[in-house]
Amino acid sequence: MMKKTVWIVVANRAVARLFRASQPLGPLEEMDSFIHPEGRLPEHELVSDRAGRGLERMGVGGYAEDQDTTVAAHETASFALELSRFLQKARTAGQFDALVLIAAPAFLGAMRERLDGSTRGRVTLEVDKNLVHLDAAAIRGYLPERLYSGVAA
Repeated sequence: MMKKTVWIVVANRAVARLFRASQPLGPLEEMDSFIHPEGRLPEHELVSDRAGRGLERMGVGGYAEDQDTTVAAHETASFALELSRFLQKARTAGQFDALVLIAAPAFLGAMRERLDGSTRGRVTLEVDKNLVHLDAAAIRGYLPERLYSGVAA
């Protein structure tokens, strides 16, 4: 029976927590956490002034750019990219065999888009819930009883 290391990333746009499970039926061990302070700021603090103006290509007049959404989406993408690069380095260093992603739905989508193919291939489960505020035992309750089979894949 081959021992596997499963990493579980629990994240939203402001915080990511990293857990490890080294036994298929075992508990989660918290290893690290990442904070993206800009992800916590209310929209109005991320932008310094009114929305910019855009010009229509055809016709007269303009429209207000939706700057709040743009800035929030940029911060989400930035944090997702930072996390995906960390996971890619860890994968190439052989630090985990399988990866579980638990994230707020919008952030889970951002992570999917930014993970490289080889790292994405290690993802065995995705849970689209924001569970960053829960303790390890509660998070474990959202996962299958057996995280992986004892047979090498």
